[in-house]
Amino acid sequence: MNKYTIFIVEDDPWYSQILQYHLSLNPDYEVTLFSSGQECLSKMSLKPDLITLDFLLPDLRGDKIYKKIREVNPNVPVIMISSQEDIAVAVKLLKMGVSDYIIKDEATKDLLWNSIIRIRETQNLKKEVAYLKEELGQKYSFENTIIGKSDSIKRIYGMMGKAIKTNINISITGETGTGKELVAKAIHYNSSRNKKNFIAVNMAAIPFELIESDLFGHERGAFTGAIKQKIGKFEEANGGTLFLDEIAELNLSIQAKLLRVLQEREFVRVGGNKNIKLDVRLIIATHKDLAEEVRKGTFREDLFFRVMGLPIKLPPLRERSEDILILAKYFVDDFAKENNMGIIHFAQEAKTKLLHYYFPGNVRELKAIIDLAAVLCENNKITANDITFTTSKNKEVFINEQKTLKQYTREIIKYYLKKNNNDVIAAAKDLDIGKSTIYKMLKNGELDSD
Repeated sequence: MNKYTIFIVEDDPWYSQILQYHLSLNPDYEVTLFSSGQECLSKMSLKPDLITLDFLLPDLRGDKIYKKIREVNPNVPVIMISSQEDIAVAVKLLKMGVSDYIIKDEATKDLLWNSIIRIRETQNLKKEVAYLKEELGQKYSFENTIIGKSDSIKRIYGMMGKAIKTNINISITGETGTGKELVAKAIHYNSSRNKKNFIAVNMAAIPFELIESDLFGHERGAFTGAIKQKIGKFEEANGGTLFLDEIAELNLSIQAKLLRVLQEREFVRVGGNKNIKLDVRLIIATHKDLAEEVRKGTFREDLFFRVMGLPIKLPPLRERSEDILILAKYFVDDFAKENNMGIIHFAQEAKTKLLHYYFPGNVRELKAIIDLAAVLCENNKITANDITFTTSKNKEVFINEQKTLKQYTREIIKYYLKKNNNDVIAAAKDLDIGKSTIYKMLKNGELDSD
């Protein structure tokens, strides 16, 4: 363990030696003496952990030296020791930022000892917080959040990189289980708002009558059962990020109130009359097509344009099959590490079985399948028998259905048209066919619903 280095700046050699002896009783402390301010300043490159500074030194007063120390190392704590009992001087120095002000008397040694203990505790806490934030940042780095090397994932990284540079609202779309909340967290923890809260709310999980109170809070007595004031999710997220998952589930009444909050950047708690200013970065997510919900009249068009911001569309796992085995290895390694199971390998037939599955539950389903396989496997090797699917909707079942090639072709084209919001050019590009083929089938009514 590194020593805790302390500089004592004191022109009285007898007094400085007393302080040095007293502090050196702690074997963790390494104490160095200086008789002048300039001598201390010349050794600041040694980066002391703490400095005790006599206020009246022969070359410079303590406040002057303190300013120079701050220029070299603004973070090192400084304890001022003085024979002056002038309260005004003490207040001035404390306002300047000195960590403590101690009067020279018979209690100085003990006061200094206790002051250093408090300062060290504060320093250790700051280091721990900094470490946890760094760890959190690593946990939510783009590569550790959305695993994969496919082109579609690389495009997601690119969009996330653009998202963290500004405070624009973000809309994340994709099927259930594709990782929408993970993307939202990664954007927050890599943005300038990472020191504030990330608050996630699943709109589909909140009863209708509680949504307004949950989002905006309420005052005591606002309604029956409101026995005390409640802070809402918007207020909790102030200065940070609010993630509203399944936003399409909001009814039109709450949508209107949400629109006003986003426009005015302020809100009022239920039962209150005080406007509360708001500084929140909004990220919304849904597995539905919001544009289609607008057309159906279930989602307000003005709110749609307000929340869309920067759109990020997460692809289903079946559309990035090259990432399946990468994800499987990541999940099995993570599960094995958490459960002290050693290294677990996949047999080739297990890999083949995974690659032939449709994954309607996407990445979330894959993780559940791998966790179970790790438990079931013998000798740390996952075989095909250890891979258990809860649905039969896979590629092999699909191609074994008794249909003609023309019927299969119709279904595939209809699927890609739906996926691309009836954009013929985009569907043709995905299928690597000429757009005239799709236009011809549309003209002939071959793609009408059965």
